[in-house]
Amino acid sequence: MFIKSFSIYTNANLISLNWEKTHFVHFTTKNNFFSNFDIIYKDKKLTAVYSIKFLALTLDNSLSWRKHTEAIVPKLSAATFAVRTVRSLLSLDSLKLIYYSYFHSILNYGIIFWGNTHYSNAIFKMQKRIIRIMVGIRNRDSVRSTLRS
Repeated sequence: MFIKSFSIYTNANLISLNWEKTHFVHFTTKNNFFSNFDIIYKDKKLTAVYSIKFLALTLDNSLSWRKHTEAIVPKLSAATFAVRTVRSLLSLDSLKLIYYSYFHSILNYGIIFWGNTHYSNAIFKMQKRIIRIMVGIRNRDSVRSTLRS
């Protein structure tokens, strides 16, 4: 049913698919294994994938957000390195500008979707690490007192 209506829609609107870039994800529960089924459209088979990047969010077939958090950790590490490198040269206000423009923009994008997963704990630990670097406190010191002031 869906394939017929999709075919009618694409034909009516003169849309053609790029078969090298067109994939589908079969969403399943975490306990359910990836089932093999094919979607064939105009005698061409669509490729099934376990995860796909959509609007800069990496979605996997169980919506666990593990792949997405793995994708943004290197970006956040690069931002942390940049702040650590310039920390001795800039004031706290300038470091906050770098934090919000570089680290926080990556962290905040799509957080409403992935922020409540247990994979996000590593990312929030990175956030505490960059705040410690900016403020100049030790690794074992609490960040809470810094955030309150």
